[in-house]
Amino acid sequence: MVERYVFIKLKDKYSNKKGRTEVVAEAKAVLPGIPGVLDMTVGKPGDKHAKSAWDVSLRLRFEGLEDVEPYREHEEHRYFVDEFLESRVKVIKAWNFACD
Repeated sequence: MVERYVFIKLKDKYSNKKGRTEVVAEAKAVLPGIPGVLDMTVGKPGDKHAKSAWDVSLRLRFEGLEDVEPYREHEEHRYFVDEFLESRVKVIKAWNFACD
């Protein structure tokens, strides 16, 4: 099992309740249907320290690391990143972790 953690910091214009809500809604609408995604959790900052660093977090589960790259290249993921997020994002970081 592999979990991919993605942290998104939005540009100032979108770093508010409305901006976060839009990103969360779009992520939930697009990403879970991509082949290879077994599960996804979307989060918003839970405290002031998280809020100062990030606006949205994503946790996606895959059977194995070999499933992550096809997900990243999938047209729906490319739409989410290149078209929907591109104008909104200040910083985005992602890491993959092997889980027992």
